[in-house]
Amino acid sequence: MMIDFLYFQLLIVVLVVMLLTSMFRILREYERGVIFLLGRFYKIKGPGLILVIPFVQQMVRVDLRIVTMDVPSQDLISRDNVTVRVNAVLYFRVLDPQKAIINVENYLEATSQLAQTTMRSVLGQHELDEILSARDTLNTDLQRILDQSTDNWGIKVTAVEIKHVDLDESMIRAIARQAEAERARRAKVIHATGELEAAKQLLEAAHILAQQPEAIQLRYLQTLTEVSSENSKIIVFPLPMELGQILQRLAGQHNPADPKSPSEMT
Repeated sequence: MMIDFLYFQLLIVVLVVMLLTSMFRILREYERGVIFLLGRFYKIKGPGLILVIPFVQQMVRVDLRIVTMDVPSQDLISRDNVTVRVNAVLYFRVLDPQKAIINVENYLEATSQLAQTTMRSVLGQHELDEILSARDTLNTDLQRILDQSTDNWGIKVTAVEIKHVDLDESMIRAIARQAEAERARRAKVIHATGELEAAKQLLEAAHILAQQPEAIQLRYLQTLTEVSSENSKIIVFPLPMELGQILQRLAGQHNPADPKSPSEMT
């Protein structure tokens, strides 16, 4: 009997030690403990060494670090009826552990599902060109909408980044043709702009040369110098246009209209 009594006392001591040991919990700096007293919210404890009464209090650990969540690829139709697949990455953290545990069953799953549906609805309101080029604006809109929706869950969405946009092969070829046509249009506009500027400069030069006729002779001499410097057997001598007009007048004086010309006789 004495031995059984000692075993019983030893068992009691072991149970008491285990009970006392289980009362002490250690929470890291980035962790908080949501304490429930008989099923009702009691308080938030941590970090450090805390005391939890067994069978009376229960604790749920909450990580306060920023969570990086990959949003799966979503099939969506843009406003210009183009089917694309878009995936993104979501950054958020828990600000209020009480709301994150009490107001939502699983805040990680809820945030993931909300990010997927929000991305489909927001990107579906924009055209393909905006999705491809205005990613910063779209990221800001997604972050703002998600942050407002998760505020009641005690979650702060810090950033949303669209990672990749997948297109069909036909759409990629169409975009390539569009880019090629845009490049050709720009080249034509630049060429036409250059021609216009050159015409304006030539017009201005003509006005200046018309004020000083001697300058035209200097241009003739400069042209002869440039031609003679090349290895060419043909040298072109530019003649003034006035000389041609003088020759035409002389030809008209030596060949007056003859009433007996063959043209009139016929």
